[in-house]
Amino acid sequence: MTALDRGVHLRLPAVDRVLGWPAISALIESHGRSLVLQAARDELAFLRERAEGGTDEGIAHGIHERVDALVVPTLRKVFNLTGTVLHTNLGRAPLPPEAIEAMVQVASGASNLEYDLGTGKRGDRDDHVEALLCRLTGAEAATVVNNNAAAVLLTLNSLALRREVIVSRGELIEIGGAFRLPDIMARAGCKLHEVGTTNRTHLRDFEKAMGTKTALVLKAHASNYSIQGFTAEADERKLGALCKERGLPFVVDLGSGTLVDLARFGLPHEPTPAQTVTAGADLVTFSGDKLLGGPQAGIIVGRASLVAAIKKNPMKRAMRCDKLTIAALGAVLRLYENPERLIQRVPVLRLLARPPTEIAALAHRVLPLLSQHLGTRGQVDVVPVMSQIGSGSLPVDLLPSFALRIKPVGSKKGSGRWLDQLAGEFRKLPIPVIGRIADGAFLLDLRCLEDEAGFLAMLTPSPE
Repeated sequence: MTALDRGVHLRLPAVDRVLGWPAISALIESHGRSLVLQAARDELAFLRERAEGGTDEGIAHGIHERVDALVVPTLRKVFNLTGTVLHTNLGRAPLPPEAIEAMVQVASGASNLEYDLGTGKRGDRDDHVEALLCRLTGAEAATVVNNNAAAVLLTLNSLALRREVIVSRGELIEIGGAFRLPDIMARAGCKLHEVGTTNRTHLRDFEKAMGTKTALVLKAHASNYSIQGFTAEADERKLGALCKERGLPFVVDLGSGTLVDLARFGLPHEPTPAQTVTAGADLVTFSGDKLLGGPQAGIIVGRASLVAAIKKNPMKRAMRCDKLTIAALGAVLRLYENPERLIQRVPVLRLLARPPTEIAALAHRVLPLLSQHLGTRGQVDVVPVMSQIGSGSLPVDLLPSFALRIKPVGSKKGSGRWLDQLAGEFRKLPIPVIGRIADGAFLLDLRCLEDEAGFLAMLTPSPE
């Protein structure tokens, strides 16, 4: 059937005429002439390329859709139902309301980011969080940068430029995105001196390696793997004492450091900055946006003279945090001064410690509406699963959880394609839903679902 047989106009209207249509004029009023003009040109070019005409209503509708696609933010809220709590691709830790409010307060006008209200003179943006960090970690001083990789890079460049840094061979980690510790060290301008073997490194290995070219000793947290079996590592207290005896800074990178003992919440133990400082570390670096539950930041705490040297590095300015990060981090740190209420007030801790029975009850409440939403296209049931903590935090520890499992009805032929299409449908919901495909099913792990009403509001009954 030709375009004439379908009763549409082969002759397309001029762009100027289209812009004068009432529906398009309203678009211009809302979004500006330039954006709508480009959308109109693109729609007419699309129809022309396909040798199609179109009704005025159809053309206007196409332009509306193009404008809508252009103005929708690319960074959007999603439901993280992947089963990975601290999902790097999904923004890691959700912020508590106190942090969000603090960001709004400083974002809506001027603030004393680098202004001392007491003296009326220039201040230091670190002042807003340094005292808090020192109280929470027992360190003499602190500074913050934009992420933990930057914290390690800046520390090495400040204290070990053109000199050697001793690291256990079993701690030469690679984190997400092929980001390797040896590469960071090379960019920092220092020389890597490996000691020990992959699975066993002893105190004597460090002692033998120390010399006139040594700048510091670095201990890196095995953030995303675990070596088990015939293993050995130098005792941290003894290594710290040896460094002190030799006059060398002992730096410990905790990666996704937490400020409290997670065991109190029924979670696996993870060393805290306070414990690491007490054990003899001169400097400790860790993230603000992982187990701590704050915004993306790299935190450096420790001996005052070393922190002062780091802050004098010209690269510190290139890595510093903005006012929103400082505000959010300060708000989260203040929550840690009341540890008895942390579970209620820090979302990431609440999600990690969420009881499996609570998740199971949620799954059974959601099940009927999800079944109605899918209709006859898929079958749904509730299954036990294991959630991950994520982002290199406690990599071998899993958390018991429950998921809604969706499988295709009938034959398994073509089920892979069906599951991909289903996952795509969920990503197209008003608030995209991100699950995972595993074992021939689409799984929605509900550990991180707290907005139950918002999720259910999107599950309209299937028309089938």
